[in-house]
Amino acid sequence: MAGDQWSPVAIREVFSMPAALLGRKIGMTRLYDASGKNVLVTIIQAGPCHVSQIKTTATDGYGAVQMAFEDVKPRNSTFPLISHDMKAGLMPKRIHREMRVTENEVSELGLGDALTVDRFDQVQYVDVTGVSKGKGFAGGMKRWGFKGQPASHGTERKHRSPGSVGGRAANLGTGKPKRGIRMAGQLGNVRVTVRSLEVIGRDRKQNLLWVKGAVPGPNRGLLWIRKAVRLSRTKAAKVAKVS
Repeated sequence: MAGDQWSPVAIREVFSMPAALLGRKIGMTRLYDASGKNVLVTIIQAGPCHVSQIKTTATDGYGAVQMAFEDVKPRNSTFPLISHDMKAGLMPKRIHREMRVTENEVSELGLGDALTVDRFDQVQYVDVTGVSKGKGFAGGMKRWGFKGQPASHGTERKHRSPGSVGGRAANLGTGKPKRGIRMAGQLGNVRVTVRSLEVIGRDRKQNLLWVKGAVPGPNRGLLWIRKAVRLSRTKAAKVAKVS
């Protein structure tokens, strides 16, 4: 992910405070469990983040906590953001992200408090959000998995064409295709959330989180990691059994 995919300005979203952090994707590797099974994992630098602003119902109309992530040189920031972080006793930060919390959770935090990977100690599954790799302009076969036109006699210079468009997806009387029709266009470079990834391990000293499987984006890409909000029956039964 070249540069930052999210603006340094705080983004208002509703997430659970106890287990949510900003981080960066480090890369993928493999681990072996006790039975010798090969498990592919992604290593994520989860935090440390710091509380840069606290919002309450009395002052802002809702309860929220803004977290700041990753130091940045002052010359690469702006005076408003530098002053904003200074009020919380922080050095200039690159990324700021806001999440909704309850009044009780707001009272438990203070400006400048560190949020580390310890918040995922009791979490077995996480949702990871990132910006997928951009693959440029792609045709219908690569973008949507179309099989293409017949490769035998009669097809000339149209083997990878998606086929007719107007007859199958036209708004009658307008001469225009309907919205949402699958055609050639930009592939990737969109925000993607991968749900319910199993947490394999943690490294508290280096704030590392190991999750099973792949996450969106390239190495060093910005990620938002939160406790899974919805589990399948199998995973929910596993969590209930452990707890």
